[in-house]
Amino acid sequence: MAPAMATSKNSNNNNALPVLLLLALLPLGTLGSRSGPAAHHGHAGHGPKHHPPPSSPAPSSQPPAAPAALVRATCNSTAYYDVCVSALGADPSSATADVRGLSAIAVSAAAANASGGAATAASLAGSGGGAVPASASSAQQAGASDAAAGQALLRTCAAKYEQAKDALGAARGSIADRDYDFASVHVGAAAEYPQVCKALFRRQRPGQYPAELAAREEALRQLCTVAQDIIALLANSTS
Repeated sequence: MAPAMATSKNSNNNNALPVLLLLALLPLGTLGSRSGPAAHHGHAGHGPKHHPPPSSPAPSSQPPAAPAALVRATCNSTAYYDVCVSALGADPSSATADVRGLSAIAVSAAAANASGGAATAASLAGSGGGAVPASASSAQQAGASDAAAGQALLRTCAAKYEQAKDALGAARGSIADRDYDFASVHVGAAAEYPQVCKALFRRQRPGQYPAELAAREEALRQLCTVAQDIIALLANSTS
């Protein structure tokens, strides 16, 4: 029996030796993955926590764009810098316009003011009373006659502002034709038309010149001055 038992032990030792050699050659990570399944199957809530990425801050509102360099340089050559920058900056095309384009924009701004003046005068003329019946007293008839004269004067003012708008339209045509002398003449005439309205009020109805028309007249005068200054700058640069 002893030889048989010895043979069995030797056989077992011979079988175990390759297994031990194989285990010795395996990397430690493989042994760990086989011996520790619990590391991959933990209870819910004990695994690594994933936090959402921080939200990006809301973009701040951009400040209003500054006037283009050419607009600033051009307006520096005019008598009313702020009026010039406001008038030119209101037109988006001023950002890419040359000096000739800026002069046309200034003339258009003046024309828009003249159109508004005509509408204001017409509205004031239409707000007067209606016809006075024949049975009205002499005082009422005199008052109605005076009101009618005032309305006629306001209609004259509306016509003068329409003439100013037409003159500014002609100025734009002259700028397009590069006839800057005629353009300046047309703009100067446009500034004069509303002054006729003021002169008529001073002579016929002293102290009754409507404040709305006075404001329109002054704004148009300043815009026409700016337009003429830019046209002069343009004429000097091309001479």
